[in-house]
Amino acid sequence: MSDDAVQVDVPVVRRLIAAQFPGWAGLPIVPVATQGVDNVTFRLGDDMSVRLPRFARWEGQVAREQRWLPRLAPHLPLPVPVPLAQGEPSAEYPFPWSVYRWLDGERASLDRVADPRRAAVELAEFLLALRRVDAAGGPEPEWSNGFRGVPVDDDRDSAVHATRMRARIAALDGLVDTAAVTAVWEAALAAPPWDGPPVWIHGDPAPGNLLVRDGRLAAVIDFGTMAVGDPACDLIAAWAFLDADTRPVFRETLGVDDATWARGRAWGLTAVLPSPDELEGESARAAEARSRLGGLVADR
Repeated sequence: MSDDAVQVDVPVVRRLIAAQFPGWAGLPIVPVATQGVDNVTFRLGDDMSVRLPRFARWEGQVAREQRWLPRLAPHLPLPVPVPLAQGEPSAEYPFPWSVYRWLDGERASLDRVADPRRAAVELAEFLLALRRVDAAGGPEPEWSNGFRGVPVDDDRDSAVHATRMRARIAALDGLVDTAAVTAVWEAALAAPPWDGPPVWIHGDPAPGNLLVRDGRLAAVIDFGTMAVGDPACDLIAAWAFLDADTRPVFRETLGVDDATWARGRAWGLTAVLPSPDELEGESARAAEARSRLGGLVADR
């Protein structure tokens, strides 16, 4: 199957809904303002959303969310997406897709929460609750979840694979202190591996997958990369969302040991290591990217 992105627009979604869920055919369909890379999302009426994979690699996320989110949700202290229906491929759209209950909120950032330290605690408590759910039979790291949860030195094609990571670091030569960034990566490689049983992980608790409403964390979304594996992966949030004042609270609440923190910094690099284009000029975007990366490098 082609690796090209599938283009999905409102008319395609309208035809899918009309053919497969005619009871919802009259509802308005509107693209969400900020789209993800792997999936495209539309609001369906006032109370639902439609989420469709863009690429063949991610179609397995549909069945994974449909199966596991209803089982995980009762154990979690924050709302997560609730699957309402699963759509099937059609002549013009080639993958399965999902209808979910709509979750209100806006993309998370610390300046949108009233109490950042409380938000750090609440996110840590959410991840702890997720880890406590029985992981027996849960999805292992695989192609369609990006091999989230694998060891840092694993040979599978994860975001922390050595070839990917070293290429991303090398691309920043002359723009950042690549020796310091490499030291973060090498410290993760040298850290003892996770020696506990595999636990549930979200896979990508970055700001785009956290919702804020009325100054509080309101939901955790996009569980397509969920897996059972090394919990270091979910430390992405420490550097992608939190800052130097809130990271210690997050770490203490989670009870993270030094080895897991070191491995987590490698996963953090996957989220905060910028592209060369992001560092161009003196823009706010470039300053934010440098700040995020600097915070991770300076952390221990």
